[in-house]
Amino acid sequence: MTVVRANLHDPLHAQALVDLLDGYACDPMGGGEPLPPLTRANLAQALASRPGTYVILAFCDGQGAGLLNAIEGFSTFACKPILNVHDVAVAKAFQGQGLSRLLFAEAEAIAREIGACKLTLEVLNGNTLAKAAYSRFGYAPYALDAQMGQAEFWQKLLD
Repeated sequence: MTVVRANLHDPLHAQALVDLLDGYACDPMGGGEPLPPLTRANLAQALASRPGTYVILAFCDGQGAGLLNAIEGFSTFACKPILNVHDVAVAKAFQGQGLSRLLFAEAEAIAREIGACKLTLEVLNGNTLAKAAYSRFGYAPYALDAQMGQAEFWQKLLD
């Protein structure tokens, strides 16, 4: 098992990114739909062109086995970077082998390198397996004030 920071100009890394993310997208936890052709064709180049974007890949015998995409943000309260874990995927054939722990360890190493004050992520309420893993890795829902409740992740789709 090898974990690397992807070079998205490397065709092997670019293809592993797309294939692993597509597998995740097809899963009910990823929306149950394959990636659109435009995304498949352009994702690696688009991510490579964005500063503060980190793609971590796990390979087993040369085959893409796991993926973690993280994107740098900024905490105005701490006046420091934040590293947001945006996607995590482990191919079905490699699940249960501790790959997610390796991917998250590398993300934490990156966060420390950039001087981040924290790592963040979002998870579906019903994704109990992921929530259990994230909890084991030290993640927890957050609240600025316990009386105000936990933070929620909201979105507004734009056409």
